Amino acid sequence: MMEAAEKLPDWRAVDLESITDELYGLAPADFTAARNERAAAARTAGDRELAGRIQALRRPTLSAWASNLLVRRQPEQVQPLISLGEGMRRAHRDLDGEQLRELGRRQHDLVGALARQAKQLAADAGHPVSEDVQHEVESTLHAVLADPGAAREWAAGRLTKPLSPPVGFTAATTPTAVPHKASRTATSAAVAKEKEREEEKERARKEQRAARLARAEQDATTAEQQARACEEELTRAETRLREAENEVTALAEQLREAKERQKAARGAVAAARDRAREAGAAARKARRRAEDAAANADGP
Repeated sequence: MMEAAEKLPDWRAVDLESITDELYGLAPADFTAARNERAAAARTAGDRELAGRIQALRRPTLSAWASNLLVRRQPEQVQPLISLGEGMRRAHRDLDGEQLRELGRRQHDLVGALARQAKQLAADAGHPVSEDVQHEVESTLHAVLADPGAAREWAAGRLTKPLSPPVGFTAATTPTAVPHKASRTATSAAVAKEKEREEEKERARKEQRAARLARAEQDATTAEQQARACEEELTRAETRLREAENEVTALAEQLREAKERQKAARGAVAAARDRAREAGAAARKARRRAEDAAANADGP
């Protein structure tokens, strides 16, 4: 898994667009680790805005990845499907039943062929997909035919989930469907209502993603502030330790010098005591001699 992430180019040499394009070229199993690695690299380099935008990228479902793989591996298939969708929408607006039936037959053949190709590409890439996933790819291709916005999203090769065609689109474009003005009006209303619901859901999802991103950014900011406060406290503690160690060293030196002075003073006291004792003894002897001399001077 990480080998796939290591193949990504150095994030510093590219912009968010390039990183996004690379990530959505990965299999879903490799996406999350690669995205987190890129976000962490940007955060370490101090670009928190880029890190947040990378982290907000959603992991694609298996069918979305297969649809992206089809666009990336066979780009020549993109425009024919988009052109077919434009023709079908135009025929539907013009109530051109004959043209709509012809294009409906082409739709059936082309969507089926492209869905099978996407399934084969996924298998060739080492990730075989089920029939259900293939049906989701077909649903995405029908959405591309029905909606220019869905077509642009699909052609970018960055889907995160399968797309759904408007209600009634598939049935209205089958080879046997003949449009009538009343049914066309009802279908258009249903399409508009469904589109409005989808847009509302998408707005809600975007708001939720933005809220999660804001909370994550706030949590990151708080954690960074706490880390800086701890680093500052560590610096102050280390300064106090150095000052205490210097004070201990100075006091130890003063104690050594005091002990040396004490030793010298004790030596001086002992020497003075000896000299005082010797001087006292000499004084007593001198006194006795003086007394003897005085006694002798008083004799006959």
